[in-house]
Amino acid sequence: MSTEDENTYPALPLRDVVVYPHMVIPLFVGRDKSVKALDVAMEGNKEILLVAQKSASDDDPSIDDIYSVGTIANILQLLKLPDGTIKVLVEGAFRASVGEFLESENGFSVTASRLESAHKNEQELEVLSRAVVNQFEQYVKQSNKIPPEVITSLSGIDDVSRLADTMAAHMTIKMEEKQNILEMLSIEERLEYIMGLMSSEMDMFRVEKRIRGRVKSQMEKSQREYYLNEQMKAIQKELGEMEDAPNEIEDLANKIETLGMPKEAKEKATAELDKLKMMSPMSAEATVVRNYIDWLVSVPWKSRSRISRDLAKAKQILDEDHYGLEKVKERILEYLAVQNRVRKMKGPILCLVGPPGVGKTSLGKSIARATNRKFCRMSLGGVRDEAEIRGHRRTYIGSMPGRIIQSMAKVKKKNPLFLFDEIDKMAMDFRGDPASALLEVLDPEQNHTFADHYLEVDYDLSEVMFVTTA
Repeated sequence: MSTEDENTYPALPLRDVVVYPHMVIPLFVGRDKSVKALDVAMEGNKEILLVAQKSASDDDPSIDDIYSVGTIANILQLLKLPDGTIKVLVEGAFRASVGEFLESENGFSVTASRLESAHKNEQELEVLSRAVVNQFEQYVKQSNKIPPEVITSLSGIDDVSRLADTMAAHMTIKMEEKQNILEMLSIEERLEYIMGLMSSEMDMFRVEKRIRGRVKSQMEKSQREYYLNEQMKAIQKELGEMEDAPNEIEDLANKIETLGMPKEAKEKATAELDKLKMMSPMSAEATVVRNYIDWLVSVPWKSRSRISRDLAKAKQILDEDHYGLEKVKERILEYLAVQNRVRKMKGPILCLVGPPGVGKTSLGKSIARATNRKFCRMSLGGVRDEAEIRGHRRTYIGSMPGRIIQSMAKVKKKNPLFLFDEIDKMAMDFRGDPASALLEVLDPEQNHTFADHYLEVDYDLSEVMFVTTA
């Protein structure tokens, strides 16, 4: 390194850019002091000191706001634009150390002395420069921001210092790092620093490429699925299978999302729907799965009737529907009054006993009307199969849920009045004991997790009001 005598140069502080020796770059100048500095340079020998600012937001930098090393450049061309700014084309000449900062009416000017690059071992420098050029070629291939022609231009540069500066100028690195390279006078140190920067940048490129590849594959998968679904719709429309009909799979998916199913039931329904998507619509298995999902979405999971708790109105409705039966009506009103107090369905179950035709079933309908519940009735006379209550497993052809779940799906409300008619006429045989199965339905400790063989998920019957007749 050798330092010549200090000379005074007009200075041009630069924002977010570092100019190296032998580098040709256009600059746009708009600040008054910078314009005056250019005018002074044009009047003289067209030499100007280009030095980077530490903060780009500073409009009026002082000596502390600029770096201590800059580049003396020659002005090649100067063009004044209509909006008052100046476009200037400059070529870096050599590094310079900033001395004293002089501020006058003619803009910025500094005293600066020339800095020369230095190297110790010629052979080591040759090996190092080849390694850096090879690595730079790999860097250009991995980076999309540097044109490949840069590599060709490097082969024509013999000066190693200029080679290092050219590579640094084309690299996408932070301004502080570019300034560090400008301040390094040892060529070996400069090349090693550039190699380190390139290695870390190439690691970043590899990670970025991996992330981009992962995102691209995810996008391609979703686009492919969308494209195939649209193709399928178009084919079905051509075959006349879909005359502007809504997409059945989408409808089922929307119902599963909006019905307010418990987590277990929702997971089961979603899994079955995914299975249905993969099946041929014409296969027998697809029909079984579709029927199962239809039953799951037709059962009320959240929808309830608004219960009427007005006992005076209930008494009026009971009197309207039936004449006499005072003791029975009084017991029913007592039962409703207790329910109003505890606000729960736990408790004894009403059983209306009497010969046929005395109004047991119609009393059940009156209770439903008095409490504003939906009414569903199930006759147990002659029922001897447990599957009537609990349903058949899906493995059987034509299997269905039990009569309890079927009735719930029919009334579409979670809290109806359920009348078991002729409960004493139930029988039992080799197919099972329906009376034992009915215990799970009526027992308030068990019926919040009623297990139907067909549904395969627990169903909550705890809000249903049960009335029996015998």
